[in-house]
Amino acid sequence: MKLGDAGALAGIKVVELGQLIAGPFCGQLLGDMGADVVKVEPPVVGDPMRQWGNGEHKVWWEVIGRNKRSVTANLRVPEGQQLVRDLLADADIMIENFKPGTMEKWGLDPATLHEINPRLIIVRISGYGQTGPYASRAGFGGIGEAMGGWRAIVGEPDRPPSRVGVSIGDTLAATYGCMGALAALQSRAQTGRGQVIDAALYESVLQVMESLVAEYDVMGIVRERHGGILPGIAPSNVYACADGEYMIGANGDAIFARLAQAMGQPGLSADPRYATHVARGQHQTELDGIIEAWTRTLTVDAVEALMIEYSVPAGRVYRAPDMLADPHFAAREAITSVPHPVHGSVRMQNAFPKFSATPSTIRRTAPQFPGEHNAEVYGERLKLDAGRLEKLKAVGAI
Repeated sequence: MKLGDAGALAGIKVVELGQLIAGPFCGQLLGDMGADVVKVEPPVVGDPMRQWGNGEHKVWWEVIGRNKRSVTANLRVPEGQQLVRDLLADADIMIENFKPGTMEKWGLDPATLHEINPRLIIVRISGYGQTGPYASRAGFGGIGEAMGGWRAIVGEPDRPPSRVGVSIGDTLAATYGCMGALAALQSRAQTGRGQVIDAALYESVLQVMESLVAEYDVMGIVRERHGGILPGIAPSNVYACADGEYMIGANGDAIFARLAQAMGQPGLSADPRYATHVARGQHQTELDGIIEAWTRTLTVDAVEALMIEYSVPAGRVYRAPDMLADPHFAAREAITSVPHPVHGSVRMQNAFPKFSATPSTIRRTAPQFPGEHNAEVYGERLKLDAGRLEKLKAVGAI
């Protein structure tokens, strides 16, 4: 961990009001790039993410809470709402992912906040967006994945829709929210004014659905579930080997010719059934069968050696232990070890993407308890002393 590196967003002040995944992941991305992220948590209980994750130790929080300072503010009481308004008076970006209408109820709506701070960029993440007939509905990432088209095409065709093993709807919306905030910073540099970024979970998923809508509009094609393949993109699959599984992606004509050479079956690339992209897609199942009949005779190591020799895109199917043992991950510092007061250290994915001049870093561990930085942040930003903080605590504001 490179303590002290500033990052591309050094000097940018972010106030994160969101909870669970979408809002906090947006804050994590901005924090990794150097922004000073102040996370506002409910008093005592904090963000529910502190309790999420697998196993005895809930270390998901250590990832999504990194590079943040925690303060508490009860947004359901006027004193807590005023604290947040005061924090936002000189902030650059605010992130929230509450149900639409909630911020308005608290007196934290964009119109009010822009009166206080016209330069403020407001990132609003919600299930269905801030407008439209569904805007007031509650929404989680999984619902966005379903309505955005993802769930319907993931899984085996003879089974109900599956989910990806991570909260992709939430993190996509967070990433689009972050991207919008960065673009708004550039716009503000020209106009001097902030704006609202409206990132809906379902639309964030919709953005990565490739030609799904266009295929239906032009040809009436409704994309369905096809298990581990993309229909018409062949060969591109995970193939069983003698001692494991291996991913091969050789769907380009020249690449497939090299794969055929590696398999010792060069005639496959000249066979009319497999010679072109369209033909391979039409004979996808039988082609996958030919390839797997070959991979089953070899170990993963042997297949990988051939894929490297013949320059065929391919890779192992990794789990966490594989990532931690891989020399490429280590060389690029894709995983880093973050000091931790309880666990000694926690290994996690490093800040990303990589910058050549202003590298993103993990500069501080996740706050260990809600309001850990109340005195620091409220003193620094709002000039509140210990006596004032005690009074705010007494009325349930922090």
